[in-house]
Amino acid sequence: MGKRTRRNHSPAFKAKVALEAVREQESVGEIARRYKLHANVVANWKRQLAENVARVFETGGEHDGAEREGELLQKIGELTVERDFLAKGLGRLR
Repeated sequence: MGKRTRRNHSPAFKAKVALEAVREQESVGEIARRYKLHANVVANWKRQLAENVARVFETGGEHDGAEREGELLQKIGELTVERDFLAKGLGRLR
């Protein structure tokens, strides 16, 4: 028997399934059967959605700003090294 590969589901698919589970119009088992998933997977996605739903309403500036700042500082460092390297090369030609 061959080794089974894991299926990777998109975030959109996970959100769709988790929202159906949160609505509780069907049981977790019924939703799992319909999408050919294990009931524990659906229950985990439902729990993750419930725990992280507040993040939707948080201001994104704090998290995105720190990440962007790190990227910009890294780029500044790279450009500084490049500038110094080129300046040394020009100094030799003079």
